[in-house]
Amino acid sequence: MVDVPYRWNNRKDVDEAVVVVLNAMDSEQEIEGWLIHTLEEAINDSDPELVKHFFNELERHRPEALRYFAKHEF
Repeated sequence: MVDVPYRWNNRKDVDEAVVVVLNAMDSEQEIEGWLIHTLEEAINDSDPELVKHFFNELERHRPEALRYFAKHEF
């Protein structure tokens, strides 16, 4: 399997990622490793403003999801 980097190009990409996290937590109560890995790649490879938007939206809608992701300073 080829590991393809994933990055957010706009706020819509970020909002879709947030919805995926919310849905995963609603159905499973935990986030799977593949999803964490994919989102960490996006966090590391995307524009810092988009990353900040991701964390702000998680904090707003599902703050307990923040524990799955590395702390980033803005």
